[in-house]
Amino acid sequence: MAGGSVLLLAVAFLSFRGLRAEEGPEEAEAPRYLSEAELEASLRRLAEEESPPGLARLFSIGRSSEGRELWVLRLSEGLPEGEPEGGPPKAGRPQVKLVANMHGDEALGRALLPRLARHLLRGWKEGLPRARRLLAGTDLFLLPSLNPDGFARASPGHCEDQAGRGRDNARGKDLNRAFPDQFATDEERLQQQRGLQDVPEVRALLQWMQRNRFVLSGNFHGGTVVASYPFDDSALHKVSGVYSKSADDEVFKYLAKAYASNHPIMKTGTPDCPGEEEETFKDGITNGAQWYDVQGGMQDYNYLWANCFEVTFELSCCKYPPASQLEQEWKNNEESLLTFIEKVHMGTKGFVRDAVTGAGLENATIVVAGIAHNVTSGQFGDYYRLLVPGIYNITAVVPGYAPLTKRDVEVMEGNATAVDFSLQPTVVLPPSDPTQAALVTATEAAVNATNATELEIPTPPHQLIQPEDFRHHHFPDMGIFLRKYATEYPNIARLYSVGKSVEQRELYAMEISDNPGVHEPGEPEFKYVGNMHGNEVVGRELLLNLIEFLCRNYGTDPEVTDLVQKTRIHIMPSMNPDGYEKAHEGDASGVVGRNNSNNYDLNRNFPDQFVNITDPLQPETIAVMSWLKSYPFVLSANLHGGSLVVNYPYDDDRQGVATYSRSPDDAVFQQIALSYAKENVQMSQGHPCEDMLPEEYFPHGITNGAHWYNVPGGMQDWNYLNTNCFEVTIELGCVKYPRAKDLPLYWEQNRRSLLQFIKQVHTGVRGFVLDASDGRGILNATISVAGIDHHVVTYKSGDFWRLLTQGIYRITASARGYNSETKTVKVGDKSATQVNFTLSPKDSKAEEGKAPDLNVADAVDDVRKEFETLIKDLSAEDGLERLLLSSSADVQPSRFRLYDDRSMFLRGLNLNYPHITNLSSLGQSREYRYISSLEISDRPNRSEPEEPKIRFVAGLHGNAPVGTELLLALAEFLCMNYKKNAAITKLIDNTRIVIVPSLNPDGREVAREGDCTSKMGLANANGKDLDTDFTSNSSAAREPETKAIMENLILKGDFSLSVALDGGSLLATYPYDKPVQTVEYKETLRHLASVYANNHPTMHLGQPGCPNKSDENIPGGVLLGAEWYSHLGSMKDFSLSYGHCPEITVYTGCCYFPSVGQLHALWAENKKSLLSMLVEVHKGVYGYVQDRHGRPVSKAQIVLNEGVTVLTKEGGYFHVLLAPGYHKIHAMAEGYQRQQVQVLVRPDVPSFLHIQFAIDNKILGLPRELVVTVAGATMTALVLTACIIWCVCSIKSNRHKDGFHRLRQHQDDYEDEIRLMSAGSKKSLLSHEFQDETDTEEETLYSSKH
Repeated sequence: MAGGSVLLLAVAFLSFRGLRAEEGPEEAEAPRYLSEAELEASLRRLAEEESPPGLARLFSIGRSSEGRELWVLRLSEGLPEGEPEGGPPKAGRPQVKLVANMHGDEALGRALLPRLARHLLRGWKEGLPRARRLLAGTDLFLLPSLNPDGFARASPGHCEDQAGRGRDNARGKDLNRAFPDQFATDEERLQQQRGLQDVPEVRALLQWMQRNRFVLSGNFHGGTVVASYPFDDSALHKVSGVYSKSADDEVFKYLAKAYASNHPIMKTGTPDCPGEEEETFKDGITNGAQWYDVQGGMQDYNYLWANCFEVTFELSCCKYPPASQLEQEWKNNEESLLTFIEKVHMGTKGFVRDAVTGAGLENATIVVAGIAHNVTSGQFGDYYRLLVPGIYNITAVVPGYAPLTKRDVEVMEGNATAVDFSLQPTVVLPPSDPTQAALVTATEAAVNATNATELEIPTPPHQLIQPEDFRHHHFPDMGIFLRKYATEYPNIARLYSVGKSVEQRELYAMEISDNPGVHEPGEPEFKYVGNMHGNEVVGRELLLNLIEFLCRNYGTDPEVTDLVQKTRIHIMPSMNPDGYEKAHEGDASGVVGRNNSNNYDLNRNFPDQFVNITDPLQPETIAVMSWLKSYPFVLSANLHGGSLVVNYPYDDDRQGVATYSRSPDDAVFQQIALSYAKENVQMSQGHPCEDMLPEEYFPHGITNGAHWYNVPGGMQDWNYLNTNCFEVTIELGCVKYPRAKDLPLYWEQNRRSLLQFIKQVHTGVRGFVLDASDGRGILNATISVAGIDHHVVTYKSGDFWRLLTQGIYRITASARGYNSETKTVKVGDKSATQVNFTLSPKDSKAEEGKAPDLNVADAVDDVRKEFETLIKDLSAEDGLERLLLSSSADVQPSRFRLYDDRSMFLRGLNLNYPHITNLSSLGQSREYRYISSLEISDRPNRSEPEEPKIRFVAGLHGNAPVGTELLLALAEFLCMNYKKNAAITKLIDNTRIVIVPSLNPDGREVAREGDCTSKMGLANANGKDLDTDFTSNSSAAREPETKAIMENLILKGDFSLSVALDGGSLLATYPYDKPVQTVEYKETLRHLASVYANNHPTMHLGQPGCPNKSDENIPGGVLLGAEWYSHLGSMKDFSLSYGHCPEITVYTGCCYFPSVGQLHALWAENKKSLLSMLVEVHKGVYGYVQDRHGRPVSKAQIVLNEGVTVLTKEGGYFHVLLAPGYHKIHAMAEGYQRQQVQVLVRPDVPSFLHIQFAIDNKILGLPRELVVTVAGATMTALVLTACIIWCVCSIKSNRHKDGFHRLRQHQDDYEDEIRLMSAGSKKSLLSHEFQDETDTEEETLYSSKH
């Protein structure tokens, strides 16, 4: 027995020595703490010697205060060599980081992490499944010491905090109190920002986190034994006892338990630390703030400002336990560490991809319904969302794509549930039942899943971040400020300009919304306008403060977050930037700078209901009016200065005296005015400027405008009377231009008012008006309220908002072509009441003959419906912006191409995209240059009558080549995105696009770049202006260029729309260019030109601003051609009159031939407008003309509004563009009955007509039955007459004796006979009555003589 025991001990000893021999030097000897140099050497040895190839990489993320490296060891399969930080993230592998030694004297984690690395590497080499699985599926980062300076000063065995013993960094800063904190006050936040200079370790960590997308993190400390999870502090900042719950509280408890339950001491919940024996933690875990309040902690920062879920682990009662305990501590923590890392694979995971290209979508937001915290996808589109077991609705949201929700996703214990998202790059339609949320955004993540109106506040109220930028901002300073916040907060802020002032300063507007740039159906739009009078500056500064306040508090303050997520807020800080620059600080009641640079008061410049405003509309006024027509604003305030009151409509009256001028919504205006005034204590007292105007008194701080004083031409009345928007004017203080030192006081007095006023946009009623036939929203439906003589109209998706006070109302929705619907609605005093209307279309009735067969729903197949849905999507606000955002490629025009270069470019397009392009020549120019035509279609050069055909023509004038380059860019853009962008692919598949880049190539060759006014190259080589050569005289000698396009394109008669690009101004014109008294089809022609102008960023403002014409005003940027440049023989006149195709001319800029450097900007400006034409060509009316047997009727005439005529094509198909509204359509064809019908054309989708002809029953314009009856009667009469004559002749023959006729005995007998034979002639009677039947000559003579 003894010998056997000795042998066993020997074998065990040899086995132990063999195992130790395979381990590194640190494990071959007694465990100990490593110095900085030893730690680096150990980590380097692990990465370069002990690790299998590609499994470990060592790098530094920065340096400590004293210059020590902050080493990170990365472990994962397949890491490349020689790349920074071990290469980019691995697709499909979640990133985990473990950080230790944040407090330098808490050293246990510093020793455990290298040991963990060695354990995993050894397990990999030995083929252990767990190690293999973990390193093959996880990207693990180990940072053993975040505070190497502190560690250098600490000493083993010191279990308690000791001053100067290494807890803080070398500059005396606690690294776990140095992170930005959600509950910090303004002063504290400022101190934290400044304090980052003293914590290079924290700065390095923050930058490292920004370069990666960590999913899970552990922070290792010492001092007790517990797992602590967010939040670490609360708004109350009580020392302890406040449970500060995060939105993912259940997930954090699960993660904390995963570690604690595998730790032999931690799981007991009784660490039994010396001096704290009574301290217990249920299940070994605790909420951080409930334990004790830690402001500026790292774990909260990870959760709030990154994707990362971090838990803090206190590993031992002793902060720096003796080295002799290290082996036991490793055993205590080994399983906990491995289990915790593995939890990164719980919940859900997957990829968010572009449905068209399959490319991963970075920064996609992953929203879990009912949990007010989102995560985002990585650069490959991969995401990881930690969740406890349960059933969830999960949504992926990416700007420019339709959100997608996966419902009832089951998360089980163990590995994550794979949920992939494939997002379509299209605009989201409103749901058929808008009361059910279809678009899941961050808004819904912040509210209860079953109640979208109550915000779930996960933590107690906290201090708001107040503005810090209190100073007067001149225009350049204001621009920098606005651009800064738009850049720093791109997820909620968008800066744009609504136009320019007289002195060409931008009229900036900042949009604040959780989905900037997009009108979300059902979400109201609000605006603030400041500084309308240039010397009234408080509003300007308050609005800049408000922008800062909203941006900085979004995501942390529940009130601000809820407001931004539920409202689209537009803020215009300065409507009169020119006047501001003339005003001066300290002006209390002056007028310097009040007016604009043309010396007009902008608040007396709007059209007025009572007074004819004779002053010319100013650029600022025009721009704002256009702005108000472009957005569905519901509520607005115009901020002024000089008093302290809220002033509501009307601002004037018919008599022009100071009297109460009541609007139909007087009660509503009083309510919204009070909402602002009551939050401003001084304003609500009603005695605003006792020193300056002691007699002035406004009860409750509000007043009717005209009752105060009469203001004709005011902006607030124009808002109310011409848009859906209710606007009030707010006077913010008695001093118009106060000193900068007083600005903080103005903010403090008004900040609550500014927020409360915005909230009023959510009162009254809201809802949708839908078409019962297809569930789509109805644009411009009227919402009227019984007893209130003021209505509002619906927006593009059928959504509406109607402000009302509390009460019961009868509300009616009506729309042209639909039966109206009325509902009784109870309006509360808080959030708006949801009211939806579904209107049924009225039956179309023919005005003469039988009504054509009109069938919209059944006649259009599913493919067509799908395409029409796309057209509606693209017609929605920002639909085209989304299309452009989702396009996989764009072009960058970089040069003006001459003939040879242009020809090679077109040839290159054709060679590279042969399946969708066809290049042909229309003819030759005067100097024998080919006039090229490029067709883009899914089946080019094949006749497809059912596809609308659009023509783009440029270079009619050779000295204006911008249009040529824009069309070349358009062609390349379409080709590059075919089969890569779903919307563009469908447009090309359903449209025949013909592009003629240069109709006058000879003129282009002699034009000169940079010459903005020269006419060189305008005409062709024969000196002929081609736009005067399209005459109707077919016998006239034409220029070859004109003849080429007329014969090969225009006169084919198969185009639905034509767009010609020219230069020399900035507008769009429509036919006719020739002076005519009336213009048929004018409404539609103007509409087509307006579509282009409205999609151009500045054209629609109507201010080309060309040299020598700076005061030129073109309403809407659109003019009748003859009003712009009247002349005969224009291409667009010929196209409409003889090609039956409407054509508009677009002037792309004031300069005929700008420098090449401007090309990119010109493309950016016109790209959306050009694409809008591809969308517009699919609208109007289309359909088929057939006979009763279903046979197509070709060349039938379709006459529009008794004016323009088009002919049906092959297969009886027709398509004609019409402006939205009702139109009379006549259909005529030889041999068929004429048909006439009234059709409603919608602004966003085409209308379908199926016309069936009956055989024409009219003869000579009379009904066939009548003609047959008359003809039958006539034939009967003729037969009867013939019979009578025969009878009479027979009687006469009986009077003859001996061959002679019987002579008349009396004159009466003769007259009777005449009457009997009245159907015959007298001549016949006289010639034949007395002849005998032998007809002898004698008898003939006798009768003649008689």
